[in-house]
Amino acid sequence: MGDPERALEAFAIGDARLEPIRSGLIHQSFAVEAARGRYVLQRVNPIFDAGVHENIAAVSEHLCRKGVETPRLRATPGGALYVDLGDAGRWRVLTRIAGVSFDRCTDPAQARSAGALLARFHTALDDLDHRFRDLGFRYHDHAHHLAELARALDEHAGHRLYDAVAPLAESILEAAARAPLQEGLPSRVIHDDLKFSNVLFAGESGGDRARAVALIDLDTVTRAPLWRELGDAWRSWCNRAGEDEPEARLDLELLRESAAGYVGAVGFAIGAEEREACAGGLEAMSLQLAARFATDALDESYFGWDPARFAAPGEHNRVRAVGQLSLYRQAEAARPELVRLLRTAG
Repeated sequence: MGDPERALEAFAIGDARLEPIRSGLIHQSFAVEAARGRYVLQRVNPIFDAGVHENIAAVSEHLCRKGVETPRLRATPGGALYVDLGDAGRWRVLTRIAGVSFDRCTDPAQARSAGALLARFHTALDDLDHRFRDLGFRYHDHAHHLAELARALDEHAGHRLYDAVAPLAESILEAAARAPLQEGLPSRVIHDDLKFSNVLFAGESGGDRARAVALIDLDTVTRAPLWRELGDAWRSWCNRAGEDEPEARLDLELLRESAAGYVGAVGFAIGAEEREACAGGLEAMSLQLAARFATDALDESYFGWDPARFAAPGEHNRVRAVGQLSLYRQAEAARPELVRLLRTAG
């Protein structure tokens, strides 16, 4: 019996067929077809603290009570949210929602539906009473990522890419200094990892392709300002070029539609200062990821890379950093329009 089968046995699902799920880079995942239902079995990446399962359970149970579809953890007969197989890893089982995901947003209707779904997600969780457990690592910590970039510059003066990365890093740090983050804003319950592939749609074609039904991968749920959530979502949803190209292509129509979908469906009041901060969220999150990519262009220790296109991880991550800095500049130019939209909508 292999490790996946051993793990699945602990959840008392019965006879089941397992198929590897190739998408997703963080966890090792398997589709489970059983007489009792359809599930996803995952070997959880060890960078996550086990406490994240308490966060997932609290959020998903609250969403279900509010009628919002979401994956739910299946507990073992003894009530455990995961099983630990020692050297074979920590494993969990989640219910599997029917639907499909896409790597890129290609349709304004998709963007509007995804924005409206996110608004329903936030609205349903607005009254959640839960003390969130830490992830186990620094995540979306703006000051930390900028400090790490400065540290990498100091440590890697002899790196083969230093001369190419240093001016790029200086541009990122200068831009961050010009646009400090706004303090004192409301803290909302957010998903905090809204790459477009974490939005599940009803189907691959027709109207189902533009009907968002659920947000998946809830490991990162937490409390944070709304600008962080929307900025990271727009960074992924509205850049037609993706993360692996040196020149971003910010699609203003996708941005307008996703923002309109969100503000038209959200069920709590968003004050003027909070809306203003959200308008700058795309800039902040693009800069943050640019800093992370530039750091790893020198560290070469974190992000995966494509050996078919690049000679080494540093070369790939330098291009990614250039692309995110390009997205930041385009977002900065588009901010007046986004401010106007967020001020008048809803």
